[in-house]
Amino acid sequence: MRIRLDLSYDGTDFRGWATQPDFRTVQGSLEDAIAMALRIPLVRVVCAGRTDTGVHARGQVVHFDVDRADVAASAGRSRGPALDALVRRLNGILDGDVRVRRATEAEPGFDARFSALWRRYAYRIADRPELIDPLTRRHVLAWERRLDVGLMNAGAEHLIGLQDFAAYCKRREGATTVRTLLAFEWTRTPHGLIEGRVVADAFCHTMVRSLVGCLLIVGEGRRPPPWAAEVLSGRVRDASMTVVHARGLTLEEVGYPDADELAAQAVRTRARRTAE
Repeated sequence: MRIRLDLSYDGTDFRGWATQPDFRTVQGSLEDAIAMALRIPLVRVVCAGRTDTGVHARGQVVHFDVDRADVAASAGRSRGPALDALVRRLNGILDGDVRVRRATEAEPGFDARFSALWRRYAYRIADRPELIDPLTRRHVLAWERRLDVGLMNAGAEHLIGLQDFAAYCKRREGATTVRTLLAFEWTRTPHGLIEGRVVADAFCHTMVRSLVGCLLIVGEGRRPPPWAAEVLSGRVRDASMTVVHARGLTLEEVGYPDADELAAQAVRTRARRTAE
């Protein structure tokens, strides 16, 4: 059977999502916990979005394949559903900075990565001294200069749509930097924080943090809003633009099509990736 897990984590103390020798990663911790909970050899999980070092997730989605009998056996004498028992076992094994929110049997054709239609991230900033809270320092960026949300939104408008985001991505050999940015907007929360909402079909390495870095410069008034488009058209990284810290970034949600479209979406996505 294929199991879908929905999970959240604080990325501060992880060296990103992907398993790395000698480093603590989200994938490595989760796979070890699954193997222990089900009393099976190590399994591999597939995630919807591989988050970088220090990036958090509230809505990460993964899948893995396992023998149905192993899931049933792991429940022991539990009278409830076996997958509910699995959630309890996993959360009992994992450290507190990773929580499995639910486990379900995946619909036919479901693939956590390739069936996804879009990913939504949020980036949170405190740009006033009275908003900088040491209790939220792990997931809110402290910025010591005031930002103009209107300017940031004006700059973001230039980036919407199907674009080559090479100027905003760390290049990987053989990988495309063409993405469809579906939404990019900035608001102030009732508590005064600045929150960026970024939605795309997929993101390349460091893309969100690079986009935010550009708009911080615009928001300070150091560059006009059209500069975001000028950087984009250059297709190379601008030395004056920094990749902002990961602490303000959270993967909030992943969107999937209806059950009868999951397999077809996975096929379409794989075809595009193969063409890269």
